[in-house]
Amino acid sequence: MIYNVFNENLLTYCKEPQFQGQHIDLAPPPMIINEEEYEIEHNQWIAETGLSHAKEVIEDYWTRILSQNL
Repeated sequence: MIYNVFNENLLTYCKEPQFQGQHIDLAPPPMIINEEEYEIEHNQWIAETGLSHAKEVIEDYWTRILSQNL
């Protein structure tokens, strides 16, 4: 079991915004664009070579992952 330990003397109380410009609006709820639902029939890992029908999606995935690690 892992425990996080904090030095209580280093903590400060949260202060309410004093000026109008300090108020941060929360992000709006996500927009649902596609409401299609899919049911998974098999719980298995499939090698990338077995997903030839999803080649473009896989390329987009790797582009995003590699751009985050730069």
